[in-house]
Amino acid sequence: MRNTFRIIALLEGVSYILLMTFGLYFKYQLGDQTYVKLLGMPHGILFVTYIIFAFLITQNENWGVKDLGIVLLASLLPFGTFYVDWKYLKKGNK
Repeated sequence: MRNTFRIIALLEGVSYILLMTFGLYFKYQLGDQTYVKLLGMPHGILFVTYIIFAFLITQNENWGVKDLGIVLLASLLPFGTFYVDWKYLKKGNK
């Protein structure tokens, strides 16, 4: 389940960055909302999946309330899920 969460975290982070760069650039600079619509739904699904998986693997990873809070907060910050992968999910970190 840990590897699945790592993949979801990676995809969620990439989709968030794409949404915040390409999506917002095209929307506000070029007046085209196509990329926001195109990237928004997959990002939303990945975001919800990330949150669900974070709660599901909390016991397996022996995360306390503070660790879970950091993992959940990271989903709201650009590059936050990459930090979670580095700090909490790499093979040697358990």
